[in-house]
Amino acid sequence: MAIDLRDRFDAPHPVIGMVHLPPLPGAPGYDPATDDRDAIRTGMLEDGGIDGIMLENFGDAPFYPDEVPTSTVAEMAALATALTSAVDVPVGVNVLRNDAEAALSIAAAAGADFVRANVHVGTAATDQGVLEGRAHETLRLRDRIDADAAILADVHVKHATPVGDADIRRAALETVERGRADGVIVSGSGTGAETALEDVERVADVLAERDPERAPVFVGSGVASETVGDCLEAGADGVIVGTALKEGGETTNRVSSERVTELVSAARSSEPGE
Repeated sequence: MAIDLRDRFDAPHPVIGMVHLPPLPGAPGYDPATDDRDAIRTGMLEDGGIDGIMLENFGDAPFYPDEVPTSTVAEMAALATALTSAVDVPVGVNVLRNDAEAALSIAAAAGADFVRANVHVGTAATDQGVLEGRAHETLRLRDRIDADAAILADVHVKHATPVGDADIRRAALETVERGRADGVIVSGSGTGAETALEDVERVADVLAERDPERAPVFVGSGVASETVGDCLEAGADGVIVGTALKEGGETTNRVSSERVTELVSAARSSEPGE
């Protein structure tokens, strides 16, 4: 079952804002005395014109490699359900480090629109060890539980080094053609790190060569008001933004309404054809 990810968004070049969750119960950084999950605010994202929101257990480091505890799944399912009820834009789920099964299950329970798979095909060396793609399991699970969630998969995911063939063009083709991802993400080396525009161009071009109606390409890190236009010009169909929307440009700070409005405005004015 292929899903047209473009149909999930009202904007032709969507800006997806990140909700970086604080440490959840069970994570080393969790402190019940300062637990502020109930204070998570998405209004500034939606009010600023954001086109989608992605929920991520960012604060749970060090991350489980590929299977998080059931308590994490339960916490994120509850938060995702509250989020989908509170906003009118598409919602996505990313379960770090690479638990696409949990992400799909959460999305199905919460009625979310898409999930992110960090290592969908191939193999990557990471600080969690060597991670292997599980596209064969992820696609079958989506059909089995009838989850209406698109799969947005990373190509050469950040905070990782591909094992074996490092050709990003071939990796993109494998991700879409054999991994059957509905869209791909191209990122820099880490959270907030600028993405090489050459990589965006290579991925967009090689996918278009195989199929003019290619899967959408998103830029997944380092996007800012000053660079979002360059990302779209390079062939990106949308962007995923976290750090640049936070106060002071710090990933762990709260969302800044001014930064959200500024980046969304920059994206709108930079759309091809504008």
